[in-house]
Amino acid sequence: MTDKIAATEQLIIEQLLAKPNVPRDISPESKIVEDLAFDSLAVMNFVMEIEDRLDVSLPLDQLADIRTIRDLAICLNKLKAGTPQ
Repeated sequence: MTDKIAATEQLIIEQLLAKPNVPRDISPESKIVEDLAFDSLAVMNFVMEIEDRLDVSLPLDQLADIRTIRDLAICLNKLKAGTPQ
């Protein structure tokens, strides 16, 4: 599962780096709101992009627990695998 999480982290980072206003020094430990300066609308829009790319749907109640890129990658991988949260 660790390889899948790392691959998802990389996909998320690549998607973020495609945006011109996002810092270039992103890591899996980067905090989405604090480090990337995303407001709630930007977070929602970005999560929708990732959901479309990975063909998953992240429940809104789980979004509240996601702080870092790694948290997002772990959650998305659990959803894709059908693992209970």
